[in-house]
Amino acid sequence: MANLLKPGQSLTVETGGLECEVEALLGGGGQGEVYRISLGGKPFALKWYFSQQATHQQRKNLENLIRIGPPNDRFLWPESLVKAKGLPSFGYIMRLRPPTHKSLIDLMKRQVDVSFRTLTTTGLELAESFFQLHAKGLCYRDISFGNAFFDPSTGHVLVCDNDNVGVDNKSDALVEGTLGFMAPEIVTRRARPSRQTDLFSLAVLLFYLLMIHHPLEGKRESDIKCWDMPAKMKLYMTEPVFIFDPNDDSNRPVPGYHKNAIEFWPLYPQSIRNLFIRSFTEGIRDPEHGRVVETEWRSAMVLLRDSIVYCAGCGAENFYDHGALKAGGQLSACWHCKKPVDLPPRLRIAGSVIMLNHDTKLYPHHTDSSRGYDFAAPVGEVKQHPTKPQLWGLKNLSDEKWVITSADGTVKDVEPQQSLTIANGTRISFGRVEGEIRA
Repeated sequence: MANLLKPGQSLTVETGGLECEVEALLGGGGQGEVYRISLGGKPFALKWYFSQQATHQQRKNLENLIRIGPPNDRFLWPESLVKAKGLPSFGYIMRLRPPTHKSLIDLMKRQVDVSFRTLTTTGLELAESFFQLHAKGLCYRDISFGNAFFDPSTGHVLVCDNDNVGVDNKSDALVEGTLGFMAPEIVTRRARPSRQTDLFSLAVLLFYLLMIHHPLEGKRESDIKCWDMPAKMKLYMTEPVFIFDPNDDSNRPVPGYHKNAIEFWPLYPQSIRNLFIRSFTEGIRDPEHGRVVETEWRSAMVLLRDSIVYCAGCGAENFYDHGALKAGGQLSACWHCKKPVDLPPRLRIAGSVIMLNHDTKLYPHHTDSSRGYDFAAPVGEVKQHPTKPQLWGLKNLSDEKWVITSADGTVKDVEPQQSLTIANGTRISFGRVEGEIRA
């Protein structure tokens, strides 16, 4: 670390002219160093640039980002420029990342233990965040697991290093990406950083998230003797082959060498695997039309989250592959203990299937498709009967009355804070949508 600033040093926030004080160095990278500072008695983060990185273009880009504002609260967005008397460089302040959030790099190194529910929630929030960024006419330019943090207990995402965000498809890109995540057409100079190139990087990030492996690192990678730039260019850019390409098996994962990819790939429903196949086959050949968009990933992650089912024998999370069963397939045995998985009752709503596990909750998006994805306030939850443990119910946590129709045709109101018995064939009117329980 260069220690560009010293603890106790006073800096000036350009907006308002307030003074802030440097408290401690947090880390550094290729552009500068990040410090914890105190401003008005509250902690913030400050990124301070190396002098060679403190260009007029970087300042102009930051001023534009500050004016535009963040797409949502998941972005640790630049809030104001900061200067220091006698120093030629500058920096910017942003919210301080809470200690609960870990780097996705920690996940890749298996230094944090997370559930599939957490991973699917993280995937959803990543897709939603970049969707909102792109909706503002911006592109991130450098999506990678080094630029995202997540809470291992909830899956909540925070996106950092937003100072290089730019206007979609503009040529004045300060950063073009990280090798291994960059779209092939960027390195081969066939395209500028844009939403379309972000979509490729997002797919790589999501593949890493679920498979703990890179989608293009298979036999071809294991055969490389010298891991130099020409080898990397060939693997990632000029001759990329998806490791699970259904029509090209030349780059399959190697047993004993690519363990994560081999073990994780079959655990997920075919619908998720199809999106990755499309991303790294059609999405490479036809960047304009072949890539999976954020809303597709968002919907897929919600469905994946809802499909989690627990093994009664060992408690491991498994996935219910509704599409495979409809096509006549069988439910796979538990990936952990290899014993058959007993399915809990399912709630079918508007084409979605929600597994009614002991800890399942319904959220606003389940009962009203116009609502966003907010997991803070459930509208229903599975509850065990207080005196009859063999009976399970669905409790109404919303402010609205539900109306149920039992299999025998009996109609009953379920007021807020009341519960209905989970029984096969029960139909539930949530107001805007109707669901049906299957056991």
